[in-house]
Amino acid sequence: MLFRALIAFLTLPGVFAGIVPAWIVHNDPRCRGSLPAGYTLTALGLFLLLWCVRDFLVSGRGTLAPWDPPKRLVIVGLYRFTRNPMYVAITLLLCGWILAVGSTWLAWYTLVLVMAFHLRVVLYEEPRLEKLFGEEWRKYSASVPRWFIRPHARRD
Repeated sequence: MLFRALIAFLTLPGVFAGIVPAWIVHNDPRCRGSLPAGYTLTALGLFLLLWCVRDFLVSGRGTLAPWDPPKRLVIVGLYRFTRNPMYVAITLLLCGWILAVGSTWLAWYTLVLVMAFHLRVVLYEEPRLEKLFGEEWRKYSASVPRWFIRPHARRD
């Protein structure tokens, strides 16, 4: 299971939050200096992403990969505050990278990726979760916001 989680992590966030942005930064001649705050935000995003992967593995008994999804609805950890903390974490990581290197192309890439995340969540993931988990999903989605973190966590 750990090996499958590692493969899923490397092939999905590893590509979208690692390889593609690195290629963009490498090929963007307008990249300028660095802001230390960007590295802090990138590290925070990576930490939160790894926390989500752990919750999928431990609580959900699966991985973040669509071909090996969690067997149970994950509603612990960061999932108490937002239904999509993994996408939020990737967005924070990329925003940190934008601040760190100052790449306009990376900012555009991040904007397009965030729009793709939203479409995927609304058109594919949420209907699928409702079909798989029924009433449990409906109660969860009614009490936890899709994106923006509420200060009051879900308490059950």
